Amino acid sequence: MGKILLKLTNVANTIGDTTWRTKFKAATLQEIMKVAMVAEKICEVDRTDNYTIKNPYGSDPTVAITSLQGTYDVSDYTTTDDTLTVGLMFKIAEHVPDYEEVLSNYDLFANRISRQAYKVAAAIDACVVNLLCENGTGTYSTPAGGFTTASNFLKIMSNLNSKWAGFAEVYKGLFLVVENTDLTGILEATGSLGYSMADSALKNGLVTSFQGVDIYVVRTGTFADTSYSSYDIVTNSGHRVAGIKGVATYAAPRNIRFEEKSVSGKTGKEIVTWGYIGFKCWAQVAAMIIDITIS
Repeated sequence: MGKILLKLTNVANTIGDTTWRTKFKAATLQEIMKVAMVAEKICEVDRTDNYTIKNPYGSDPTVAITSLQGTYDVSDYTTTDDTLTVGLMFKIAEHVPDYEEVLSNYDLFANRISRQAYKVAAAIDACVVNLLCENGTGTYSTPAGGFTTASNFLKIMSNLNSKWAGFAEVYKGLFLVVENTDLTGILEATGSLGYSMADSALKNGLVTSFQGVDIYVVRTGTFADTSYSSYDIVTNSGHRVAGIKGVATYAAPRNIRFEEKSVSGKTGKEIVTWGYIGFKCWAQVAAMIIDITIS
C-alpha cells in the first residue's frame, strides 16, 4: 500500500494593507514638506524627537579701552533662559464614503492622502512664516506702493541689506519672502536691470536671488491676521519678512499619526492626519529678522 504524505501549509502575510498605507502617507508628507516648504529653506530645522529645545544666552560683555593702567572694572554677568517648546498641533480629517471609493475610476485614497499632505505642508509653512514675521524685532516700511511699484524695488533691497550688514551670521545666507502679487513690480524692475539680471528675469520669468538675497514666493493671503494659539497671535496682513537664514528654529513635525477609522452609521472610512510642531525666533538674534510693512 502506497504512502500518502499530507501537508498543511499556512501562508501568512504579515504586512496588511494598512501598513503599506501608513508608509505611503508618511513618505508622501515628508517628501512634500522637504521640497515645497519655504520654512525648510530659511529656518534651522530640528528633526529630532525633542519637545523642548533650550538655548540659554548670557549678557553681552563690555570692552573698555583705556590708557595703560593696572586696574579694571568688574561687571555682573547674567544668563537668560530661552526655550523652544513644541506646542502647536496640526490636524486634518476627511470622511470618504464607501460608494465614492468603489465607484471612482481612480485611486481616491491616494488622491486624498496627497491632498492632505499638501494642505498640511502649506498650513505649517504659512504658520512658520507668520510666526517668523511676528517675532522678528527688526522693522522696515517700504516706500508707497511696496513691491508692486517697480521703481521701489532697488531702494527696498538696498535698505534691507543695510539692516543686516555687519552681522557675522550673514554668511548663512539672506532671504526675502513675498507674496505672488508682489512679483508684478519685482519682475518689471529686474527685467530692466542690466544684461545678466534682465536676461534671467525675461527668459525664466522668475527671480530667485537679487543682491545676494534669496527671494521666496508664497501665495497671496499667506501673511495674515490670525491666531495659532492663545500665545501665538499674529497681525501680519500687509507685511512681508526678510532676514538672515538659520537664526530661527523650526521644529519639524513630531509624532505624526495617520488613522483610518470606521464611523458608526456611515460607510467608508474617516481619514485623519495629525502631529506636532514648534517654532522659535531666538531672542538674541531676533533683530536679524526684519518685519516689513507695506506702505
